Amino acid sequence: MARIELDLAHAYKANPQRDEDYALLPLKMTFEDGGAYALLGPSGCGKTTMLNIMSGLLQPSQGSVMFDGRDVTRLSPQQRNIAQVFQFPVIYDTMTVAQNLAFPLKNRKVPAAEIQKRVGRIAEMLEMSHQLDMRAAGLSADQKQKISLGRGLVRSDVSAVLFDEPLTVIDPHLKWQLRRKLKQIHHELKLTLIYVTHDQVEALTFADEVVVMTRGRAVQVGPAEALFERPAHTFVGHFIGSPGMNFLPAQHEAGKLQVLNQTLDVSAGRALPAGPLTLGIRPEYLALSAAGEAGTLPAQVQRVQDIGTYLMVTSQIGEHSLKSRLSPEAAAPSPGDTVHLQVLGSHTCFYQNEALVS
Repeated sequence: MARIELDLAHAYKANPQRDEDYALLPLKMTFEDGGAYALLGPSGCGKTTMLNIMSGLLQPSQGSVMFDGRDVTRLSPQQRNIAQVFQFPVIYDTMTVAQNLAFPLKNRKVPAAEIQKRVGRIAEMLEMSHQLDMRAAGLSADQKQKISLGRGLVRSDVSAVLFDEPLTVIDPHLKWQLRRKLKQIHHELKLTLIYVTHDQVEALTFADEVVVMTRGRAVQVGPAEALFERPAHTFVGHFIGSPGMNFLPAQHEAGKLQVLNQTLDVSAGRALPAGPLTLGIRPEYLALSAAGEAGTLPAQVQRVQDIGTYLMVTSQIGEHSLKSRLSPEAAAPSPGDTVHLQVLGSHTCFYQNEALVS
C-alpha cells in the first residue's frame, strides 16, 4: 500500500489560459496509506482524470505524483504497482473464474500455494467460491464485473486499488451487496482504495473520506457527516442530500440579516461578514414554527408529498422554492396554507462567493 500525494494540474489542450481550459485546476491532495476514498461529482468534473493520473495512464501537464515520498509522475501503472478496475468488465472469457483471479499473481510469479490461498480468500469474500471452475464466458455481466473486482483486490502487495465507476453494470440490489463487501474487504485487507462515482449513496456508504469535485476543483474533502452538516461550498450543499440544501440570498449589516425583505436577528456568537451572503439550510432542519418565532420567514405551501418515511413539504417565498422534510407523524399543512419556516438555527450555514464563512 502507498501514501499518494498529488501536487498538480492538468489540461488536455496546450497552453491553458483560463480555468475552463483545465480538466483539473491546480490542487494539492493526500491519500493516506490504507484509506478508503471516493471521488464524487457529476460527469466532466475531473474525477476520472485524477484517477488516471494516479494510476499512470495519464501524465499531468504540470506538477507531480508521489508514492510514499517517491516521485512516480513518469512511471507506468506496472512500475507504480497499481491495480485498476474499470466501468465495464475486463476479463478473459476463455479462462475459468479461478484462472482469471490468479492471472495477476501468475504474471508476478507468485508461488502456486500462495496463489491458491489468495484466490480462495478473494473468491470467498465475493461469494464466488462455488464458481471457481466455471468458464467466465458463461457468466452474467454482474458476475464478470465481480471477477474484475476480484482481480483488482487479489494482490496483497499492490500500492493502491483504483475503481472507476465499477458498479455501473451491476444490478441495483447486487450493488448494495457489493458496496458492503468492498467496505468489509477494505477493513480486512487494509488496502488503499480510491473509488470514482457520480452516485452520492455509493460514495458515502463506501468511503471514509469523500472528495467532492466540480468544474475541475476538489471543493471539499471529508467524511459523510461533515459533507452533510457543514458543506464547505454551495455545490456540496446542493449535490449532497436528497433533496439538496435550500439556499436564499441574504444581506448582513451590523448584526442584522436581511433575507427576502425580512429583517432577522443574528444569534449572539455567530460572526458573519458584512455584505451579500447566501443562507443555506438542509430540508431536514427547515422546521415549521409558530408565527412570531425568531428566525422564521412566512411562506406559502405549494405541495405536500407523503414519501412513507417522511413528508416532503414544498413552500414558496417569492420566487424561491424551499423543501422541508418532516416526520410522518407531524401535523401536515395543506397546499395554500401559510407556514413559518425556521431558517435560522444551529444547522444554518452562510456562504460568501460560494465558500462557507459561518
